[in-house]
Amino acid sequence: MADSLDIAAVTRLTGLTARALRFYEARGLVEPLRTASGRRHYDAAALERLNLILSLKKAGLTLAQIQRLTANRRIDLHGLITAQLDHLEAQARRISDAQALLVSVKSRIDRGEPIDAETFCSLIRHEQQDTTTMSQDQWKAVTDRYFTPEEQAEWAEKMDAMTPGFDNEAYAAQWKDLGDAIKAALPMDPASEAAAGFVARWFELLKPFTQVASPAMMQGTMKMYDDMPNWPVQADPGFDSEVWAFIKLASAARLAKG
Repeated sequence: MADSLDIAAVTRLTGLTARALRFYEARGLVEPLRTASGRRHYDAAALERLNLILSLKKAGLTLAQIQRLTANRRIDLHGLITAQLDHLEAQARRISDAQALLVSVKSRIDRGEPIDAETFCSLIRHEQQDTTTMSQDQWKAVTDRYFTPEEQAEWAEKMDAMTPGFDNEAYAAQWKDLGDAIKAALPMDPASEAAAGFVARWFELLKPFTQVASPAMMQGTMKMYDDMPNWPVQADPGFDSEVWAFIKLASAARLAKG
């Protein structure tokens, strides 16, 4: 087919897997051409649509939202590219501002000048922004290792079904508080009343996930946390592998008691 690429060429040139391409097709998000033998080919229109899907997904939309947004609508490639450029320009401004601030502070330190409270606040603000970005990148590296694009898409859709206005930041802080409390209490008998109390708090915090997650999703997540020491980067779920191992033992002890 003229001006089209077969699925092998698309995977080689884009870095996407054939499985991911077939998944997007099965969801009705992209429709490749077919040869007489049934082999998939992607023309410019299909690749344009695929680019849109991936851009919207990167922006945080679930596949269900993307499907509703793009159904029977012409793709505005100019608007999409403009939005991507705006996003990159905003990132560049943040980096430039942070660099200018650090250069200014370093110069004042080199001259022996004191750093005022307002400047420290600016440093803290930029550090928080950098930490948020780094945390997102770290979690992506971990989830990419343990979950396929299809499984990640399923997770995103399930999370979209959670209570409107769900505060991820506050939720992460709760996990951090609980993880720190358990860590400070170790070593502890997994069969003790104190351990049972931690287990109860743990499963109470898990409710937003257990209410929407399938058994397969929960099993995959368990395997991911079981392998925490081998994570490619040190993403922070709020607890470490020692706390995770303890909670598994304490949960088993509580279950054995009935």
